[in-house]
Amino acid sequence: MKCESIVVGGGCFWCLEAVFLEVDGVVEVESGYAGGSVANPDYDSVCSGRTGHAEVVRLVFDSDRLPLADLLAIFFAIHDPTTPDRQGHDVGSQYRSIILTANESQRDTARQVIAALVASDGFDDPLVTEVVPLDAFYPAEADHRRYYEQHPAQGYCRAVIAPKLSAFRREFAARRRPTSPVGR
Repeated sequence: MKCESIVVGGGCFWCLEAVFLEVDGVVEVESGYAGGSVANPDYDSVCSGRTGHAEVVRLVFDSDRLPLADLLAIFFAIHDPTTPDRQGHDVGSQYRSIILTANESQRDTARQVIAALVASDGFDDPLVTEVVPLDAFYPAEADHRRYYEQHPAQGYCRAVIAPKLSAFRREFAARRRPTSPVGR
């Protein structure tokens, strides 16, 4: 196994976490905050917009089984990378589309994936996804981890996360983990 780690943000971290927990080749998913200027932020400070952080997930993945370009294809399919500081009804810089890379190879792959998406005319509007080096990752508080698993009947989970999971399961059935932790 060849493990790598990358941090991505594309709206609420609960959504990203729920999907990536089901992706075959993803070894670990951790919700948190990155891309800001304040050390050790918490959920309330990030939601205030004053820290500059995005809600993100840190993904540890087996790059032999799941190449980074394939992981990023899933990332771009499960959020809208054309809306600055917004995903659906979630508005604020903490919901921006961002890829925080661990090295130049990841940066180059992310830029290649974005260039291919732009060339394919797959989006009506320009992509606004930031690609920046990861400076620091701060884990989210315990009550934000594996949120969908713990609260599947909660309104946000039913209205926002469940449809994203269904879309992922349809579009990426071959990439789904054989025994997904979120089997709903």
